[in-house]
Amino acid sequence: MLMAAVAAVSLAWPLLAVVMVGSTLEAAQRSQLWALLDERLALIPLAWGMGMVAVVWLLQRWFEHWVTPSVQLAEEAQVLLKADVVRPLQPRGSAETREMVGLLNALVEQRESLRQTMDERVREAARDIEQERQRLAALMSELAQSVVVCNLDGRILLYNNRARLQFRAMSQAPGVAGGAELIGLGRSIYAAFDRRLISHALDHIRRRMDRGASQPAAQFVTSTAAGQLLRVQMAPVRAVDDDQTPADDPLAGFVLVLDNITREFEAEAIKDRLLLGLTERSRASLASLQAALDMLDYPDLDASMRERFLGVIRDETRVLSQRVGQLTSESAGALLTHWPREEMLGQDFVSVALRQIGDLAGVPASADAVDDSLWLHIESFSLLQALCYLAHRLSDEFGVRVVQLRLMRDLAVHDKAHLDLMWSGHAMSTETVMSWELDPMTVGGVPAALTVRDVVERHDGAFWFERERQRHR
Repeated sequence: MLMAAVAAVSLAWPLLAVVMVGSTLEAAQRSQLWALLDERLALIPLAWGMGMVAVVWLLQRWFEHWVTPSVQLAEEAQVLLKADVVRPLQPRGSAETREMVGLLNALVEQRESLRQTMDERVREAARDIEQERQRLAALMSELAQSVVVCNLDGRILLYNNRARLQFRAMSQAPGVAGGAELIGLGRSIYAAFDRRLISHALDHIRRRMDRGASQPAAQFVTSTAAGQLLRVQMAPVRAVDDDQTPADDPLAGFVLVLDNITREFEAEAIKDRLLLGLTERSRASLASLQAALDMLDYPDLDASMRERFLGVIRDETRVLSQRVGQLTSESAGALLTHWPREEMLGQDFVSVALRQIGDLAGVPASADAVDDSLWLHIESFSLLQALCYLAHRLSDEFGVRVVQLRLMRDLAVHDKAHLDLMWSGHAMSTETVMSWELDPMTVGGVPAALTVRDVVERHDGAFWFERERQRHR
């Protein structure tokens, strides 16, 4: 199209010039002019054609130098912009176009460098997030409490294994899938808890945060459909903007810490019932004792009546003693269930026991032989109390000055161990051993409701005395 337009203009221009010149001549002059040009008219198209060839060649060179490189550069730049390719543009055309190509190549390199930097930062952030998630998951898995993390919509984001077991206990669904309908990533916490309880606790936390509380939290107790009692502690997950400043809504979610207090509540109820029963039943006995004592104050009371009232005092005293003993026995059972057994390295337990015996019983203690590979499943508090109590009685009643501890694996029973308290000196009778086993323990001058037998039975063990004659102990 462009070439046709150029040809038309180049043809029209000389024709217009001829017409203009002819219009200024007389008829005779025009006839004379045509007579001169008649034999030379073929030279005009030839000259025009040669001129057109030169013009076309010049235009083509001009386009190749100025226009075509710019068009190609624009097309290649569009490809680099829309496609994820990285290749340098080839410099061509004029000096200005070549300079522009250099600038575009620099921009492409800068964009690619920025993209690689951003990709690396994204990968680093993803690795950091994954590491933090793994640390949090590992930390939560080690917790002895049930922990559930939710967003503000109540969707579960994270939970530990204890929470899964807790929700399984709460579930009324049969079989292996029990609890799966209550807990799972993306599930709603409101399937397990009343929405009003959660909303009330969140409102309480928001009010505390508005008042500037440093550690706002909420706590409530609820019952499950399975009849269990749960103590729920709620802590906020604070929200921050991209610039690490507090967001408009200070909450991004919440953390629930669950404690099953069903047994604790039942133990407290039993204790209250025992105390109430002791109080109510002892009131009549105390009244009888008071009446008998008042009658004994009369000087003219005959011997038979005095003996009768003394019998009343003895009977009521015996009844009170039995009731107190029953209360002590049942409260000791509740105390045993309060202290759970845990895994502990045997060597660590012996080290702690040696210090406790020296501090509380006042008896120097040392280790005889300890299997350092042995792990114990024990309730360390009551077991340490029993060792200190026995060491104190050995020192107090038999004058034992030094004791030793020995901990070895039971070769006959693979899941049992022998814990020996050893001393040199007098032998003990069977009656003394039974007496020490059944008497309530006193450690550091503080009486305890437990006996040595209670502690031994709590650990599914046995308690006995034996003598090593070869070593005189």
